Amino acid sequence: MPERTYIQDVKTGKAVLLKGWIADVRDLGAIKFVLLRDKTGTIQITASKKKCDAEILKCINDLTRESVVMVSGKSVKNAQAPNGIEVLPTNVELVSKAETPLPIDISAYGKTAIDKRLDWRFLDLRQPKNAAIFKISSKILKHTANFFDSEGFISVNTPKITVCGVESGADLFPIVYFDKEAFLAQSPQIYKQMMVAAGFERVYEIGAVYRAEKSHTTRHVTEFTGIDMEMGFIEDENDIMDAVEKFVKYIVERVKKECPDELKLLDVKLEIPKKIPRITMKEAKEMLAKKGKILVADEDLDAEGEKLLGELVKEKYKSDFVFVTRYPWAKRPFYHMKPDDKTTRSFDLIWNGLEVATGAQREHRYEILKKQAEEKGVKLDGAMPEYAAIFRYGCPPHGGVGLGLARILESMLKLDNVREAILLPRDPERLRP
Repeated sequence: MPERTYIQDVKTGKAVLLKGWIADVRDLGAIKFVLLRDKTGTIQITASKKKCDAEILKCINDLTRESVVMVSGKSVKNAQAPNGIEVLPTNVELVSKAETPLPIDISAYGKTAIDKRLDWRFLDLRQPKNAAIFKISSKILKHTANFFDSEGFISVNTPKITVCGVESGADLFPIVYFDKEAFLAQSPQIYKQMMVAAGFERVYEIGAVYRAEKSHTTRHVTEFTGIDMEMGFIEDENDIMDAVEKFVKYIVERVKKECPDELKLLDVKLEIPKKIPRITMKEAKEMLAKKGKILVADEDLDAEGEKLLGELVKEKYKSDFVFVTRYPWAKRPFYHMKPDDKTTRSFDLIWNGLEVATGAQREHRYEILKKQAEEKGVKLDGAMPEYAAIFRYGCPPHGGVGLGLARILESMLKLDNVREAILLPRDPERLRP
């Protein structure tokens, strides 16, 4: 058997062996057209009754959409065919016949609701536009590792089964762990800080994150892929924002360069950010207030506020991105450093009106950290002794950030729902497939 040719590699005047799925079959009487799809693209197979064997025509007659086939033939020019090339078949072999009708519409004009699409996700991802999201996702993950490696970070893998959380206790998933109480990890936060204190200085992790939030929004799920990093020996939170800004520029640049076909398919035009503006929460609330969106002093930005702020920043700064800094102490965890009594050295990165990252300088001074924990009702030495120990034996000034891969994709590609950017999403109702 000749070597397989991927559709993207088909050149005119060559004998080819193609393998893939039937996207469509059109019978015009004297001629039959088959659209064949593999992971690299779609090509037209043209079978003429005058030139093809009866067996080939009979096989094509029996084909159903999404059946798997192997096609041997010769590629020729045809200006009317997709990509200007078609294949004249010398053999068509049915490998696996698809049942009909399909349970969901995977055409380019499909209107199946997202919940049902997710029920049949393996079929849904045969739609090239949906598959394009994950080709871009794959590139982001590859270049995330490349970026942090080039910046002197060490890749770490931290436990996903823990004895405590770092966010709200209500957001923890309890699990059965022999005779002990345990939870799924909300964040690698504690372990990142531990590794900085261990002397690694700069660490990053790409791994699963779990949040037991009963949120039913287009931007919340209970399991996602986190991109987390931590840096030691920083001056302040601006060092963290500098690193995040450099990372975002790098990722957008690589996706724009390496995924032009996918971006075109999704009708997305990426702009590499220049300088990302940095505004305080106070300034953000003043901008929103002028448009009638009133938020009280210690209140966080809600989804509506983030979206409106994104629009205002685009208008004022010509930027799709904005860092919002100095979040209120009332809304941040005890380990964020405080420059004063009311704010923290923390920030969010908002991209196209959606929060994609949260970061901060951490408090590394043991006595101050213990005092801040007490303000939040946490007895540090009693409740979190292993965490407290990190700061008792020499810990440098440090800070870090957590980003969500799906949120990055949702923002970058302007998706309607974060679930579009997760292969098999989990939310309060969805535990399958």
